[in-house]
Amino acid sequence: MQRTNPKRMLCFVCLLTLITTHAVSAASPHKLDGFLVSPHYDEQVLDINLDPEVIVQINAPAASSFDPKLPVRLVIFALPNGNTIDQTVGRQMSEGLDWHYDIQHIGAQTRALRRVINDCNLVVAYLQAEKRSWPHWRRTQENSNARIVEIVTELRQRFDGMNCTVELTAHSGGGSFVFGFVEHSHPIPDWVTRIVWLDANYGFDEEKHGRKLANWLQSNPKHALGVYSYDDRDVEFNGRPIVSATGGTYRRTEDMKSFFGKTFQLKEDKQKAFKRFRDPGNRLELIQLINPDKKILHTVMVERNGFVHAIAWGTKWEDRVAPFWSDRAYTEYIQPN
Repeated sequence: MQRTNPKRMLCFVCLLTLITTHAVSAASPHKLDGFLVSPHYDEQVLDINLDPEVIVQINAPAASSFDPKLPVRLVIFALPNGNTIDQTVGRQMSEGLDWHYDIQHIGAQTRALRRVINDCNLVVAYLQAEKRSWPHWRRTQENSNARIVEIVTELRQRFDGMNCTVELTAHSGGGSFVFGFVEHSHPIPDWVTRIVWLDANYGFDEEKHGRKLANWLQSNPKHALGVYSYDDRDVEFNGRPIVSATGGTYRRTEDMKSFFGKTFQLKEDKQKAFKRFRDPGNRLELIQLINPDKKILHTVMVERNGFVHAIAWGTKWEDRVAPFWSDRAYTEYIQPN
């Protein structure tokens, strides 16, 4: 009878133990406290009502794919005027369904990003003012800017111990929320790593925001600022201009380009549909859609992979899902109605 080599048997047992331990570890789900499991992709979801008059939904990866050893990228998305959280997340369209469900699809764009980004847990927090308008909320709430900073800090603290960074993003009137955070921060915290205005930079002011943003960008090479707009200067709706003679996001982007151009070297990359200005360190990107047909591109900018680009630009994941202003690259991830 052939005898078994003890050393070989020991090595085999050790290898089997290692493989088994790794398999168990990889299969161990990480359930976030208080979160419910969504019927869509098993995502972990937490709904919160915050005073005064703020509704929040946090969407995290499924427990099976949430890795507590990886950092958390907490992306805060301040909703545009008039939209609910459900509409912003998006659904497959069907007869009679409100058109707002088909104009942003932040939920599907997030799922497309999670498919490729593997160095973090990508978490999105949707923030809705009860009257569906962040500009109105800021005007009517006492100490609104201070409260905005408190809200962001509270949301980040839910991921204590997980190396959580925050990215402030917004569309349309949601930009007011981000400006409120900037105005009350002295300085902008280092744990805020990305700020993006998706056709939402109406309120930019050099004195209130410019120097703070520039200092924040210069303080850490990992900080990034993205600004996206379209030429809205001559666009009309029902025969009337949609912006005033001095307003609109295109003009504010021109102001930001002029201001930041004094500190950062902005290189122009002119595409067929837009002008892109980016500094060599990938800290600052400004995009202006050219819009020769004078169309309203306010929501189309988000729909055409705007959120995907906002999160991925300047990183190794840029264009891994889809380039900015390309056809929808997330259709398969739109949840059923």
